[in-house]
Amino acid sequence: MFHSAIKLRPKEGETYFDVMAVIDPVTREAQRLAPLLLVLTQLINMNLRIFMNCQSKLSDMPLKSFYRYVLEPEISFTSDNSFAKGPIAKFLDMPQSPLFTLNLNTPESWMVESVRTPYDLDNIYLEEVDSIVAAEYELEYLLLEGHCYDITTGQPPRGLQFTLGTSADPVIVDTIVMANLGYFQLKANPGAWLLRLRKGRSEDIYRIYSHDGTDSPPDADEVVVVLNNFKSKIIKVKVQKKADMVNEDLLSDGTNENESGFWDSFKWGFSGGQKAEEVKQDKDDIINIFSVASGHLYERFLRIMMLSVLKNTKTPVKFWFLKNYLSPTFKEFIPYMANEYNFQYELVQYKWPRWLHQQTEKQRIIWGYKILFLDVLFPLVVDKFLFVDADQIVRTDLKELRDFNLDGAPYGYTPFCDSRREMDGYRFWKSGYWASHLAGRKYHISALYVVDLKKFRKIAAGDRLRGQYQGLSQDPNSLSNLDQDLPNNMIHQVPIKSLPQEWLWCETWCDDASKKRAKTIDLCNNPMTKEPKLEAAVRIVPEWQDYDQEIKQLQTRFQKEKEIGILYKGKTKNQSQEEYQKHEEL
Repeated sequence: MFHSAIKLRPKEGETYFDVMAVIDPVTREAQRLAPLLLVLTQLINMNLRIFMNCQSKLSDMPLKSFYRYVLEPEISFTSDNSFAKGPIAKFLDMPQSPLFTLNLNTPESWMVESVRTPYDLDNIYLEEVDSIVAAEYELEYLLLEGHCYDITTGQPPRGLQFTLGTSADPVIVDTIVMANLGYFQLKANPGAWLLRLRKGRSEDIYRIYSHDGTDSPPDADEVVVVLNNFKSKIIKVKVQKKADMVNEDLLSDGTNENESGFWDSFKWGFSGGQKAEEVKQDKDDIINIFSVASGHLYERFLRIMMLSVLKNTKTPVKFWFLKNYLSPTFKEFIPYMANEYNFQYELVQYKWPRWLHQQTEKQRIIWGYKILFLDVLFPLVVDKFLFVDADQIVRTDLKELRDFNLDGAPYGYTPFCDSRREMDGYRFWKSGYWASHLAGRKYHISALYVVDLKKFRKIAAGDRLRGQYQGLSQDPNSLSNLDQDLPNNMIHQVPIKSLPQEWLWCETWCDDASKKRAKTIDLCNNPMTKEPKLEAAVRIVPEWQDYDQEIKQLQTRFQKEKEIGILYKGKTKNQSQEEYQKHEEL
């Protein structure tokens, strides 16, 4: 009893609150409760008793992370009476040998990003750090979430599109309604917003019947939503088909769709320094390439992958990156690289919905983003995109893959090679569940795939994938390779077109003889040798080091231009180089 209880006495002679807490000290709940109780002791007079209710036996340490709850009892000021920089989390006396990752647990409606740090927050090795590891984060957007239903059918209006804006600028952000719970989300900032049906088939077929949780009367024509605090804002919208449109289907091939709304929304995005109206032209002659990366090592691979694409592809390229996990270093460098190599780019983001089963490991969260939100991640004007893994080298013009005939399938994947015979024992898809489920079909790899987004949305592939994920992900033994297992598991409901084998060569699974025909080389892990990826890249791909050196030289020039204050943003490649050359001559 003496060693399992903590007692803090109240101030004598004053009214006090009697607070008692019973906690298991090695749980996430205890990590969150401790700082809350510490702040309360500074705010109120209380008689605090904490009882440790520990489990008697543990086979494993239940906590594998250090946690700080950022909560301060009052606003703080500096010596000159200005606001202090803001609340901070400090981790002191940390062990030096483990490899750490810095993560934030934020309220569901917050979209937060790291904006300043030179460190790789995915791989913090304190033994190699001279001073402190510091990172600064910003609250970038607040989410407006909602659920939408058709009052006639009681079902979500699959494919319905909403826009969010102001009277002066009606379309700032936009989204599509999921069939899963009729869910939609729109990113915004504090202020008063107007929610509308998007011009085109959504507005032609439907009208807003009523709304709840908004800041205008339920039957008002204009749906006003005010974001005036940091709490979640969740609204409900009921819609109804117009009388003369009862038999119309939103997802039919309408040709009168007004696409300008989505391109107007690019004002809030990044387009490689180009204006939205400039990006719109010739959209059909652009190859859209999507990729994800987290950590400095994979961002290094990502830059090299991009360079290999640009060296081999003659058609204009636009890269799409998941912003959620990119480092400040990458986000700062990418416009400079875009200016140098004349490509477009866009940073897209989406908040994992609160109702969808959450993953806890960052790698698995990123795998989820690769497959679960493809229908809502991109603007609707994007008809097709290619996904290329960060650790891949492209050796051919990707226009051929973009134009590949998918024969009506929503996406195409490359099957795993089976020509390297010594790896037969590691081919898990050749026996057990997978052999039975696939019934002679191929098991496909997720390192490279092409998606027909029009078809993908039309057959509600995203809704089907999320529904299957929700059921399977509750079992920790399911979906061990989430981004691959899920589409392969859904092959009967969402068909996969098998791409020719030469589109993806991987040394682990493919024999040496087939390498000369490879159109892309993937640096996939080898379960037998466990060779580090950097070593594998140098050994397997002859051109990899040349690409790496070229990017390093560009980064060096970028850093020097930053130091001497050359503003490269908005300047042409030649202008930037001329200013840099003048400085070097001085």
